[in-house]
Order: sequence, then structure tokens, then C-alpha cells
Amino acid sequence: MSDETLYKVGHSPDPDDAFMFHAMTTGAIDTGNRRYEHVLLDIETLNQHAMNGDYEVSAVSIHSFPDISDNYHLMNCGASMGEGYGPMIISREDMTIEEAKNKVFAIPGVGTSAYLSLRLALGDVEYRVVPFDEIMPSVKRGDYDVGVIIHEGQLTWKDEGVNLVLDLGIWWNQKTGLPLPLGGNVVRKDLGIELCEKITEDVKNSIEHSLLNPKDALKFAKKWGRGIDDDTNEEFVGLYVN
Repeated sequence: MSDETLYKVGHSPDPDDAFMFHAMTTGAIDTGNRRYEHVLLDIETLNQHAMNGDYEVSAVSIHSFPDISDNYHLMNCGASMGEGYGPMIISREDMTIEEAKNKVFAIPGVGTSAYLSLRLALGDVEYRVVPFDEIMPSVKRGDYDVGVIIHEGQLTWKDEGVNLVLDLGIWWNQKTGLPLPLGGNVVRKDLGIELCEKITEDVKNSIEHSLLNPKDALKFAKKWGRGIDDDTNEEFVGLYVN
């Protein structure tokens, strides 16, 4: 159709985001004259692109949203909330939280909610920014004593021979009794409120379609699971999409 418009959807290359956006980016649901294209980037890079307003739709860290709120609306669907789970502090050697405070942390980015929750729990720490999928391997190799892992690493760390120092989602829940806000979906304000509402409805319908038709969506999502098995893929998606 000549009047179709393509919108870019930035999201992390991980199973839960892929599951949510599957239907709207593959044509599985009716989105009118709106077409959507994946842009797969790590969450810290997405946060930086959102600062520039590069994509019409994007997943972002809740920690970064105040910095982009002049240009983006936060959608009322698709948020990632850790209900008694969340980013994890891991170490190569067994250590206490107090011991970890004096180490150099590998983190997925200063704009991530993982880093914010680390700071809330431990205060000022020394850190280095490392791509999220390199944090656990770098800790295993001894490049860093401790790291903060996100995404499916929250389920696979036991198989990787590292130690859990602190689950920041559990820490937050025990401290506040509330879920830990991690990520959200945003839509650019300059599209106009009517179009923003239609795009938000497309995202909501895409999530609902995947929940009602999980087989195809889970198969699609597993492509970004970095070798996880079917059970782990389904478990991880279930943590953040429900």
C-alpha cells in the first residue's frame, strides 16, 4: 500500500522484548497502514539513541526515562518489572556484599536500571561499562571480580560457575515491598497524540497476541536467547511478559 509508513522499534536482543514485539513486526496482527521494523541494540545503546530521539518506538531503562521525557511518552504496556527478582550481582570467587563494595564492577551501562539499583543498594562503587552479554564471561575469566547481570543471565548463572552475591530484585522487594521497575516502552511525542495512542495500542495488541499464541512467539523469541534451551526461554519470557 502506497500510504504505509514504516516505524522503527528499538529493543534489546533478548527473548522477552522479541516476544512482545513479535506480532507487530511480523504482520501477525492488523496494524493498519503502520509497519514496524526491528532495531536490535543493547539497552544502554537504546538509552543513548533515545536521548537523540532516533527511533519512533523504543524500549528504554526506567532509570533513563526522566532524561528523555520531554521527547517521549511512556507507554502503559510492556514494562519490565522485577517482582522479587531482577539484576544480579555475581562474582568469580565467593564473597560478601561488604567485600564486593570494594571491587571493580562490570555493569551494562550507567543509564540502566541495573546500575541505578546497584547504586541504591551499595552506594558509590567503582565500575567499568561492559556489553551486557560479556559481563558474565568477563567475570568468569577474572577480568572483573564482580558484575551486574541482566536478561537471561538471571536464570543461567548457576550453570556458568559464578557465585551470586545479591539479587537486586529481592533486595528491593524486601526493602520496599514493591516490584523493581526496570524497563519500559516509549513512543516519540512529535508523532502527535493520536498516532502515539495507535502505536501504543499496536504494542498492547502485539503482547496480547503473543500471550494467546505463545508457540510461534516463543520460537521467535528464542533466536535472541544466546543458546538457552526451550524451558529457560519460556521461563525467562514468563518473568517479564505476563
